[in-house]
Amino acid sequence: MIYRDFQDIRLSALGFGAMRLPVIDGDDSRIDEAAALRMVDTAMEKGINYYDTAWGYHGENSELVMGKAQARYPRDSFYLATKFPGYDASNWGKVEEIFEAQLKKLNVEYFDFYLFHNVCEMNVDAYLDDEKYHIYSYLMAQKRNGRIRHLGFSCHGDLPVLKRFLDAYGKDMEFCQLQLNYLDWTFQHGKEKVALLNEWQIPVWVMEPLRGGKLASLSPEYEKELKALRPDEEIPAWAFRFLQSIPGITVILSGMSDQEQLEKNLATFAEDKKLTDTEMNALMDIAKKMLSVGTVPCTACHYCVSHCPMGLDIPHLLSLYNEHAYTGGGFIAPMALSALPADKLPSACLQCRSCEQVCPQQIRISEVLADFSRKLG
Repeated sequence: MIYRDFQDIRLSALGFGAMRLPVIDGDDSRIDEAAALRMVDTAMEKGINYYDTAWGYHGENSELVMGKAQARYPRDSFYLATKFPGYDASNWGKVEEIFEAQLKKLNVEYFDFYLFHNVCEMNVDAYLDDEKYHIYSYLMAQKRNGRIRHLGFSCHGDLPVLKRFLDAYGKDMEFCQLQLNYLDWTFQHGKEKVALLNEWQIPVWVMEPLRGGKLASLSPEYEKELKALRPDEEIPAWAFRFLQSIPGITVILSGMSDQEQLEKNLATFAEDKKLTDTEMNALMDIAKKMLSVGTVPCTACHYCVSHCPMGLDIPHLLSLYNEHAYTGGGFIAPMALSALPADKLPSACLQCRSCEQVCPQQIRISEVLADFSRKLG
């Protein structure tokens, strides 16, 4: 197992994510407890010492199962992480109630790592309103009294949201968890986010390294290209090798659903095999080709914005359209749009086409926004 230094401890570079545990009959809320415990046993035996769960995973059952799994081991033999579920507005005023319940569910007296969960457009104002919700002050108090050893946050928001959160709380954040992979390096401005966190000297934790399994297998032509460079490397391993090559990354979380996935990931993390420049360029070229399918080529030049009578942030909307179109749905675009007033949504487009007259990429913006509105229902 590869290990990374974090302050005065060593963390396994592969973290055990408990969001996609094995389930019964395809029911996400019914975890196959016996299979999950066997996976934890294998992970512990092979050197994984970082375990990540959250309040909402598996219908609020992930913490319960992980609590049972880890209770069988000495408390100082693993590092446990969970999160305050601020992605749900109904939780904003319940930080103390939820924190105490999490300690009981996980059967521990303290958390090694605790996160503000999913800082994004729809909740950043609430997270920053400490006078009203007391989330920050409560978690800082728990850190002072030793019930949180290390405090950080996860972020699905765009770069401006990340900047706002860091400006407010960055001095107290010890790590940041990002959705990061070789698609989102450009698609979700991962490169810029990592650079910003490096400036703050905040280590990066990675979630969605395989983008929900999308990078576990590729089309035959892309697989052939990668196999020519590394004949013995499995396709999913390329996603992990990419992340091993990025400075500032400490822990790479993988939500493994069965024993086979776990064994393959353990084999990948048995050694550190960073990509060469040639391999990195090949992977980035493949990512560019993958992202070109079903998306629009907006370069965010902003020429369109000054010609929109509604004052729509068209580049931002097109970026969210691309995310939604490529992913085939998902939560990121609706989540970001939920923070916008009605007159700034895609549906507010007047179809006047003024923006299209100045678009260097000749994007049919009015048609794209209309399609976006239809996709969102």
